[in-house]
Amino acid sequence: MKKKINLLLSGMVLIALCSWRMQAEKHVKHAEWLIGTWVNKTKTGSVYETWHKAGDNKLSGKSYVVSRKDTMVFETIDLVQKQDSCFYIPTIKQQNGGTPVRFHATLITANKMVFENAKHDFPQIISYTLINPDSLMAEISGTIKGKKRTQLFAMKKVN
Repeated sequence: MKKKINLLLSGMVLIALCSWRMQAEKHVKHAEWLIGTWVNKTKTGSVYETWHKAGDNKLSGKSYVVSRKDTMVFETIDLVQKQDSCFYIPTIKQQNGGTPVRFHATLITANKMVFENAKHDFPQIISYTLINPDSLMAEISGTIKGKKRTQLFAMKKVN
């Protein structure tokens, strides 16, 4: 009887691990709702984020500001699936010496993504929440000099 219980438990663990692995391999596919162009209108101009599929395991994006007739790209982003992990990798010319910073996915569902890097100065957490098919909330948060900070960006899909 004890042998059957151990065998049953081993089987259940194996099924759970296989199920988790299958889900982990689909992280980038869960994030495909990001594809398109999103805008956050501010007093000083409009902030855009544009995403496209760059392969089976990758989405690529860029953030840019349009103010009057000027357009300034300030960030490029890769959302990449590597083995069992998913990473949000922004590159900002004026920060971190222009080198990419890697944030590890801690949650990706059909309507929410959370990425973390506790060693980064700010932000340490980046998240996206799909409100409905044409609106999302982007959030960056963390601590600066011991004080918690959060910035929210309500975005509307423009295409």
